[in-house]
Amino acid sequence: VCSVPCFYSWLGINLFSLNSRLFLCPKFIESFCQLQVEDDDKIGLYSYKVQSTITSRLANTMIQAKMVNNAKRSQHIVFDVQVPKGAFIDNFTMDVNGITFTSSIREKSEARRMYSQAKAKGKAAGIVRSNALDMENFKTEVNVPPGTRIQFELHYQEMIRRKLSSYEHVISMRPGRLAKHMEVDVRIIEPQGLRYVHVPNSLGDHFDGITTISKGEKKAHVSFKPTMAQQRKCPTCSSTAVDGNFVVQYDVNREKTGGELEIFNGYFIHFFAPENLDPLPKNILFVIDVSGSMWGLKMKQTIEAMKAILSELRAADQFSLIDFNHNVRCWRDNLVSATPAQVEDAKKYIQTIHPNGGTNINEALLRATFILNEAQNLGMLDPNSVSMIVLVSDGDPTVGELKLTTIQKNVKQSIKDEFSLFCLGIGFDVDYDFLQRIATDNHGMAQRIFGNQETSAQMKKFYNQVSTPLLKKIQFNYPQESVSDVTQSSFHNYFGGSEIVVAGKVDTENLQHLESIVTATAANAELVMETLRDVEELDGFMKKDKYADPEFTKKLWAYLTVNQMLAERNTAPTAALKRNITKSILQMSLDHHIVTPFTAMLIENSEKDEIMLADQPKDPRRGCCTLGLTPNAPNNNKGIPAWANVTAVPVSTGLLITPLSFLSVSVDNDPHFIIYLPKSQRNICFNINSEPGDILNLVSDPGTGVVVNGQLIGAKKAENKKLNTYFGKIGFYFKTKGLKVEINTETITLKDGSYSIALTWSDTGHIIRKQLLISVKKESNVTITVGEEMSFMVLLHRVWKNHPVNVDFLGIYIPPENQLSPEAHWFASEPEVYIHHQRPGQIPEKPQATMEVKGNKLTVTRGLQKDYRTDRVFGTNVQCWFVHNSGKGFIDGHYKDYLVPHLYSFLKKP
Repeated sequence: VCSVPCFYSWLGINLFSLNSRLFLCPKFIESFCQLQVEDDDKIGLYSYKVQSTITSRLANTMIQAKMVNNAKRSQHIVFDVQVPKGAFIDNFTMDVNGITFTSSIREKSEARRMYSQAKAKGKAAGIVRSNALDMENFKTEVNVPPGTRIQFELHYQEMIRRKLSSYEHVISMRPGRLAKHMEVDVRIIEPQGLRYVHVPNSLGDHFDGITTISKGEKKAHVSFKPTMAQQRKCPTCSSTAVDGNFVVQYDVNREKTGGELEIFNGYFIHFFAPENLDPLPKNILFVIDVSGSMWGLKMKQTIEAMKAILSELRAADQFSLIDFNHNVRCWRDNLVSATPAQVEDAKKYIQTIHPNGGTNINEALLRATFILNEAQNLGMLDPNSVSMIVLVSDGDPTVGELKLTTIQKNVKQSIKDEFSLFCLGIGFDVDYDFLQRIATDNHGMAQRIFGNQETSAQMKKFYNQVSTPLLKKIQFNYPQESVSDVTQSSFHNYFGGSEIVVAGKVDTENLQHLESIVTATAANAELVMETLRDVEELDGFMKKDKYADPEFTKKLWAYLTVNQMLAERNTAPTAALKRNITKSILQMSLDHHIVTPFTAMLIENSEKDEIMLADQPKDPRRGCCTLGLTPNAPNNNKGIPAWANVTAVPVSTGLLITPLSFLSVSVDNDPHFIIYLPKSQRNICFNINSEPGDILNLVSDPGTGVVVNGQLIGAKKAENKKLNTYFGKIGFYFKTKGLKVEINTETITLKDGSYSIALTWSDTGHIIRKQLLISVKKESNVTITVGEEMSFMVLLHRVWKNHPVNVDFLGIYIPPENQLSPEAHWFASEPEVYIHHQRPGQIPEKPQATMEVKGNKLTVTRGLQKDYRTDRVFGTNVQCWFVHNSGKGFIDGHYKDYLVPHLYSFLKKP
């Protein structure tokens, strides 16, 4: 029977077995786990093989162990191997004397139900998280009778992340005993071309010279085959020296700044890792836990690491230090330049820290965000700099705000998507799941650090990953009509030595080339990087290589998508949203046959009368998501520009048009116009009572070849016998560039002949074409910039979708600086206006007056309109003089003279 019942409750499953032939029982191993046997002399490991194939960063790995029980009694054998955190186990088979057990992936509750109802009483527990920094354990224990041969085979897949300018493929090699045949076989296929391949002596100098590397232009083969004699710790030893990680490091060639597009089998992968860029200055606040639990080795190692990190700050950087226990202390109350004198003073300060007291994480983080926010408000930060907070802590909050969700909310509100938060959790007393949530919620990532002699090295290695920001506000754009299900495409920062990967589905049947446009802010410029790739370019290469995984693009897309959803689930603001994300993760897991936190692996023999369960128990101290992905898209727009801010007399909502350098106009939902006349400092308002479907010319400039037209939509029903109209679609035509832009309440589309590309209002991103830049701010506004000559802003007004009357509509703002020609024509040029004889109106708060304009005497009424530029929800009231009868007498001609047949038509002058 299983001899470790005391471990059952740790897994949350009551396991026991009465099956005399086969059973599996859980056993939590505190140290590095290995193949374990009760009788080292009688259990033979006659084969231990690892095969791994890497196709464009997608690693498929198989670990196989073959053993035999040569004893005269039954014995326990444990197959206990480590797989990298974040890897997805997708298959496990076991053969016991010809009885084959195969696996299937099921929804976790269904798998547990089937397991509990199974006839077989032998049971298994797998994927038990270990104490290894970057590894998890998959463990199965089998009781086998004498003479039994048993084979275990585990398959998993992972995307290899680039860190510190290198891809590192780590294979755990801890067989626990000598193997008659041992082999590690790694094949690398990288269409970009291999820059180098290196295998460090991670298993020790004992195996120096045994590994062979064969490298070609785009392929490499690494082989490690130590004989039994070479495996021995010493010539007469019976124990093995193979106990550690076998590591393969490599990097690829990079020729294109815009990254590498790889398209195959209906999916695309975009690898982006630009080099040779100047670092962005950084503003960094180190927030260090100095509570009593940090006493001793952890504090000593933290001080050592911080001294080294401070020495690596660049002259252009600004920094400060905060240490906290139950109180919060600042080395400096503001950011200071990283001069040699300031760095030395900071090192001296750190050296004086003595841990004691409780842990007030909330106040410490809020103090850090206050310092950064204040520096930004005072204009002390370089506009191209990157701001970040690095939190180092070893425990949960014990002082101040204790509720983790409240702390997360407070920090999110204080950071306001402006900064990044990176969290280092030391040891296993800290709630790593919380650190992960709060980091990913604020454009950062978290990492667990051992509280041992390696703490300092681990902290420095983590810092080096984020110490060199090269780009900020990175946005990936693809033709919307040709791609779908694109993974995260907006990123807050790009750090030197790393890589951004975006994937999606692509319609290769109806597309010859796929184009991507990447925009980003660098140290000295705004970058626009375009990449064009033939959709069939990889076909020949992939089909000729027998080792390449033909599904690598599909698997990479699934890997990124599932991990992204796991990260989004961690930061979901509502239970309903979390449930929906969970359902999506579950479906993806089942579709792609992978073990995730919401699935389990059933292992059955062919007769289905013995069922075992490989489950992943929830550990409240560990997060389910191992990747530091940022679900929230960065704010790539700078918001409403200065020219659109209210200066003298505020103007109203909707569509603000200023085609002439001295005039401001706004149009709202009737649509009604508000014209600000700078000379007289008055606002003039009038309505246009047109019909839904009519297209109204707003700007027509033959001189510059620019047209702006708006198409009307109607409300859902009339009110007071009047159907309100709004602008539902706005078209821009830049004739000299051959570009058309259509903006409606759902999408923003750029057209250049047969070429078109689109973003939705749920995106934040840019489209660049022929020096025309379209910047979209999610659910807010679109800015169109044409060189330095002109710009336009369109605002989106959302209403409650179930509103009985109102519909979504658009507004537009054009700054007076726009360089239009004297031929520009629109509703009104600035006329000479004289308003006099003000008198009470029919409504006391709406007085009337006489307006003299263009030889006409008009009766006008003073009233209020709304400006939504500063408050998109409620708007700002604007006082203006209202001209009746659709502006008759104020505008040139009749409003119907401004109706055009098409969205991109120029206005024909009478």
